Order: sequence, then structure tokens, then C-alpha cells
Amino acid sequence: MAAYILKRILLMLPTLFGVILLTFIVTQFVPGGPVQQYIAEARRGAGQGAEGSAYRGGQGVDPKKIEQIKALYGFDKPPAERFMKMLGQFARFDLGRSFFQNKEVWQLVKEKLPVSVSLGLWTFFLSYLVAVPLGVAKAVRAGTRFDLVSTLVVLVGYAIPGFVLGVALLVVFGGQLQWFPLRGLTSSNWDELSWGGRITDYLWHITLPVTAMVLGSFAVTTMLTKNAFLEEIRKQYVLTARAKGLPERRVLWKHVMRNALIPIVTGFPAAFIGAFFTGSLLIETLFSLDGLGLLSYESVIRRDYPVVMGTLYLFTLIGLVTKLISDLCYVWVDPRVKFD
Repeated sequence: MAAYILKRILLMLPTLFGVILLTFIVTQFVPGGPVQQYIAEARRGAGQGAEGSAYRGGQGVDPKKIEQIKALYGFDKPPAERFMKMLGQFARFDLGRSFFQNKEVWQLVKEKLPVSVSLGLWTFFLSYLVAVPLGVAKAVRAGTRFDLVSTLVVLVGYAIPGFVLGVALLVVFGGQLQWFPLRGLTSSNWDELSWGGRITDYLWHITLPVTAMVLGSFAVTTMLTKNAFLEEIRKQYVLTARAKGLPERRVLWKHVMRNALIPIVTGFPAAFIGAFFTGSLLIETLFSLDGLGLLSYESVIRRDYPVVMGTLYLFTLIGLVTKLISDLCYVWVDPRVKFD
């Protein structure tokens, strides 16, 4: 086990390096970097007089000023030198500083994390609390009308993109019926509310975005649970337990459940940790929620490279470690699994 863990950790290093290197190379060829954006804004400002008349548009920007901006953003150095400097920062877990927001990337992640955690944890818990019992019920009633109808409903929910469902929820429940707010995670008078009022206000705001995210994640967990249960129910030990006269409920929940939930439990760490750091760009944008998804989108649009590279490094590292934990859970859940 120790040798396997060491091997996986050593494999993480070239994987992490490759992801960072490819992303860095791509950013070097994408037009419209921070220096170009500054030049474009300066030219637009120079082209407007006090009354909006163009008078300096053809003069361009002072070359010395451009060199100062390049030095400010670090673009006065060769790409290889900038890449090695960035790797040194990442080795110290220094994610850098945003070009445009004048904040450390760590600080930005901490500021945006509560919104993404709210969405992710609610989606995670609701998905498992509903999908696992539903999958068990479908397996027990396989082939019945309940199984067919629930499969149809689950697959239709899976086929509808989350942002499309979000638009429909906003139009119907936020616009026409006005049952839920259209934007934000809390109301403007949040500080004036009591604790009970804050909880109610928070749940009132989070209902529509969580609904839009949850429905699409039901299908995979539900069908995985159903198929795992069906596979275990057909095995010999289940027939033996039934032949001994054990109640059906005890056979299902004590014997079948322990083996059928192996693929579900092993994916639990990745889903749980991902709930903290996975931001849904479209849902956050649609409901005006300032989370990690919106931060990533804005940093790409504005070419805020420290934020892009810093968050990419952080999330890739978390993903690799989580994948290792998920693999180790196989041994914890099923001792028969041997990595050698």
C-alpha cells in the first residue's frame, strides 16, 4: 500500500506540470492580454475629448508607458523565465496576485468559496439522499411501471441542461409567480434579520439555483445504484440468505447494501471535496451568484493570468489528491481489492 501511494504521488508531479505547462503555452498565444487591453483602453480614452470629440486617436500610446506596463505585469521577461518563476511560486503555494483586482489569488478564492460551497454541498447531499433510495427502490421493483416511469423522469431531467432549467425556473417562479428572488444569495437587509430570518432568507434564495443543479445529477447516481443492486441481488449469497428464511428487508439492507454501495462510496470523497471547489459558471451567472465559477470566467475574459493559472493549479492538485483518496477507498470498503 505504501509503495502504491508513493507511486501515485510521484505520478502526480508530471501530470500537474503538464497541465500547467499546456495552459501557460495557450495563454501566450491568446490575443488580448492585459498589456493589449491597457493599450486599447488608453487609445479609447485618448480618442475622447471633453465633449466626446476625437482629437488624439491617431497618436497612440507612449512607448515608454507601454514598457512600464509590461514591467508591471512581468511581460518584460522571456516566457521561459516567467514560467519558471511561476513554478517556484506554486511550489511555495503562492498563487500570485490578480492583475486587475489588486488582491492575492488566495484571498479571491476565499471570498468566492462560500457561494460555491453553498451550491455544491446542497447539490451533493440532496443528490445522494434522493438518488440512492430511489435507485434501491428501482432495483427492487425492476421492470414494473414504477421503474419505467421513474427512469423516464430521471433521464428527462438529466437531458435538460441545468442552465435551461434555471431559465425556466426564473421565468416561472421568479418572474411570473414571484415566489422566489431572481438573484443573489441573500437579501439586501440580511444584517437586520434575526437568525431564523437569515436561515429562511438564505433557503429562499438558494432554492432555484440548487434545483437547477440537482436535477441533472440525479440520473448517474440513481442508475448506478440500481444496476449495482441488481447485480448483487442475483448472486448466490442472496439466494442463500433468502433460503434461510431471513426477512427481505434484512437481506436488502444488511447483505446487499454493503456490497452494492461499493461504487457509490468510492466516489463519495471526490463528490464531497468537489462540492467545496466546483463552481457552476452558468448557474452562478444566471442567478447572479459571485462564486468560483464566475471568478474563473471573468479571469479568462479579462486575461487575468495569475487568477487563471493559480486557480487551475489549486483545483488540479485537489483533483489529483481526491482521485487518490477515491482509489484508496476501494481497499477500505472492499478488502479483497489488491493494488498489486
